[in-house]
Amino acid sequence: MRLVLLVIAAGLPAYTIGGINGAIITSFGLYRKDIRKFGSGNPGLTNFYRVFGKYGAALVVVIDVLKTVAPVLLGGWIFESFLDVWVHDARFLGRVISGFFVMLGHCFPLFYDFSGGKGVMALGTLLFIVDWRVALLGWGVFIVVVLATRYVSLGAMLGSLMYPVAAMLFVHADIWAVIVALLCALLLIARHHENIRRLVSGKESKLSFGRKNK
Repeated sequence: MRLVLLVIAAGLPAYTIGGINGAIITSFGLYRKDIRKFGSGNPGLTNFYRVFGKYGAALVVVIDVLKTVAPVLLGGWIFESFLDVWVHDARFLGRVISGFFVMLGHCFPLFYDFSGGKGVMALGTLLFIVDWRVALLGWGVFIVVVLATRYVSLGAMLGSLMYPVAAMLFVHADIWAVIVALLCALLLIARHHENIRRLVSGKESKLSFGRKNK
């Protein structure tokens, strides 16, 4: 019963804050346009960059990073302070669970009719908070894949799969933390279902490193 209450206490604010969308806020604030009506329609950093260029992209990153950091740190504190010592690392478990709810909020935001982004920045930020070695492996795979293929979606999906793997290898996380980490990766992959279809058909857009702002 205590665990359920802690999940609610950490997960509810994480989901709510996770629904704040940096791309939507920045597109309205700087350009008076709705990013959801341009490009792929996805309110995420990649589509924002493709539509508006680099200007404003930094603000998108700052907003999406902060909305992940605050609730994840809070969730770690809640679990560390109130969970019985039946897990290897209560703080780690709290951060992982809160991170999952941040991703849910980002993907299915209460503020935007439950239609949001794909959770890439949320998960990418979460990796740095839970453990630098987890982040190194996840981001390392992402960067290598993107540089080699220029497919951001492919890099994000393969990088996300490193999360549960790294949690086991480096943190020796409890089975529950590993399961939640796996759910985070599966959620990100599920949100890329259209990208998967385009990758298979050879129609997925590639990232242009020389992209200029319009």
